Amino acid sequence: MTQTRARTVFLLAHTGRPAAVRSAELVVQGLLRHGIGVRVLKAEAADLPLPSEVESVQEATADCIDDCELIVVLGGDGTLLRGADFARASGVPMLGVNLGRVGFLAEAERDDLDKVVDRVVSRNYEVEERMTIDVVVHSNGDVVHRDWAMNEAAVQKVSPERMLEVVLEIDGRPVTGFGCDGIVCATPTGSTAYAFSAGGPVVWPEVEALLMVPISAHALFAKPLVTSPDSVLAVEVQPHTPHGVLWCDGRRTVELPSGARVEVRRGAVPVRLARLHHASFTDRLVAKFALPVQGWRGAPQ
Repeated sequence: MTQTRARTVFLLAHTGRPAAVRSAELVVQGLLRHGIGVRVLKAEAADLPLPSEVESVQEATADCIDDCELIVVLGGDGTLLRGADFARASGVPMLGVNLGRVGFLAEAERDDLDKVVDRVVSRNYEVEERMTIDVVVHSNGDVVHRDWAMNEAAVQKVSPERMLEVVLEIDGRPVTGFGCDGIVCATPTGSTAYAFSAGGPVVWPEVEALLMVPISAHALFAKPLVTSPDSVLAVEVQPHTPHGVLWCDGRRTVELPSGARVEVRRGAVPVRLARLHHASFTDRLVAKFALPVQGWRGAPQ
C-alpha cells in the first residue's frame, strides 16, 4: 500500500538520458528521506530505479498533479516544455533542472541536486508567472485549431524549394507581406529560443510584450517587431502559396492550408515557475551563452 504523505512532488524526467535517470534517483531518495512523497508517470516509472513507495499514475493529464505542490522537471529544453504543459494545465509551479545545453527555463543545473532537494523540503523558493500565448487557426472563416505556447508559435513553409507567401497583421491592420521561410510569434520567455535563432531581440522576462520575427524573408522591410502584450498578431497564408505548418513550442503541430489565418494573442493562463535564485536575467544571459565580459569595471563607486 502506498504511504500517505502530507506533501507530494510530481517528477518528470527525460528517461532516455542516463544522466536524467541517475538525477531522478537522487532527487527521489532525497525527497523521500524528508518525508515528501513523489509521483511519476507510469510510462516513465518503468525506466527509473524507483523505490516501491513512489506513486505512479497512468494518465498524463492535469488531474495527475492533484495535491502536488511542485513539479520537478529533469532534462533539456524539450522536457522542460513538456513540464510547462503540466504546469499550465494544473497551476502548479514548475522547477526545472537543466540536463541539456542551454536550458533558459531551468532554475538549477545537474550539480545543484542537493540544493534543489533542500529548497523543496524547506519551501525556500519563490514563484513567478510567465506569460503565454493563445493561438487560433482559421480556415474558410471557421476556427479549425486552438493551441497555446510558452515560447513561440511558428508558421513555417513545408516545401523546401518554395517560399511561404504571407501577410502580417497587428491589431487588425496590415503591416507588410513577403515570401519567407516562416514567421515566429514569441513571448519574452521565447525570445531566447527560436525567435533568437531567427534574429529576434532578447527581451527580459519581466517585460510584457509580444514578438513577431520573420525567418529568411525576401523583403526590404522584414525586421523583428515588438508589440504591446495586448496586441493581436496575425499571419495570413496567401491563397496562391503552398500550404504551411504551425508549430507550437516545437512540440505540437498542425497543417495550415493555403489561405489559413493564424491569430496570436496573450494567453489567458500563465505558467508558474519556481525560482531558487535572485540572480538577474542579465547574469543568466551571460552564463547561458558564455558571453565575454572580461574587462568590465562596473559603475564608479
